[in-house]
Amino acid sequence: MEKLVFPDLYCPFPSQVNKYVDVLEDYAFEWVLSFNLLYDESTYQHFLKTNFFWLTASTYPHYQLEELKVGNDWLSWLFIWDDQCDLSDLRKQPQALQVVHDRFLEIFKGEKPTSSDIPLTHALSDIRQRMLKLWGERYFHLLIPCLEDYFNGCVLQAKNHSQSRTPDIETYIKTRRLSLAGDLVLAWIEYFNGLQIPNNLRKHYIIEKINEMTINILAWCNDIFSFPKELASKDVHNLVLVLHYQQQISLKQAVNEAVKMHNNELQALLALEKSLPSFGEDIDTEIAKYLSGIHDWIRGNFDWCTKTARYNSIENLDLVKC
Repeated sequence: MEKLVFPDLYCPFPSQVNKYVDVLEDYAFEWVLSFNLLYDESTYQHFLKTNFFWLTASTYPHYQLEELKVGNDWLSWLFIWDDQCDLSDLRKQPQALQVVHDRFLEIFKGEKPTSSDIPLTHALSDIRQRMLKLWGERYFHLLIPCLEDYFNGCVLQAKNHSQSRTPDIETYIKTRRLSLAGDLVLAWIEYFNGLQIPNNLRKHYIIEKINEMTINILAWCNDIFSFPKELASKDVHNLVLVLHYQQQISLKQAVNEAVKMHNNELQALLALEKSLPSFGEDIDTEIAKYLSGIHDWIRGNFDWCTKTARYNSIENLDLVKC
């Protein structure tokens, strides 16, 4: 047996936790239970151990309580849906998955749920209504293509599962950026904070590259912590496992390579941020707030990954040598 030691992940941003974290912990269960999203004791215990409220409180350290609740419900919704897909036949049924996603999008665009809709559909409608109440319709349209991208990533993963296919590194990284809901996370930063970033600036090549690198960092951090979970469930959609299978290297080497990729990407992100030109005082202030939100997410995601029972710790993990 080989003892796998967890290498250091680079994360230079300070840890922060929202002052409403304790209130949020109690609220998190109230919301998911009110929509019957935890349908048995097993899913309840799983949700209890994952501590999604801590992820929310760590990634949104400065939000007021009602804003924080919406952010937390979004994350809970995404993770619960992710788990339902992983633990059901939908994992290998891309066409059936697409049908459900199409209904979710109809609801997010404004259709009302009916009695025939599943609980997650009603929960999504509730999130939408509260978002519009708190922040209004301005820029809400930006969230729709981001949600579509997330759903597309999930379908691509289901296609791979249905064909028992392990993607190559480049394909995996592109798919993972979608299935992480990374674009949605970044859009939340702008939408939730009411940032005034011009549309043409969103398409600036440096901003687009910053977004891409941020999503990579978040995804690879999660993959490094979660790969024992995916390994146990025979899910190849994980950076460590794709490196392991495609490059035919040991799991220890794959972890080290994934950590190296993560750390290099984060250092490159910081260097790229410094290369941003000035767009005028007012816009520069908005961009600074946006980058601060990115830093909060990178740090908060890292801190949550180290604490949550959702992922088995890979520190001191025994693995058969490969």
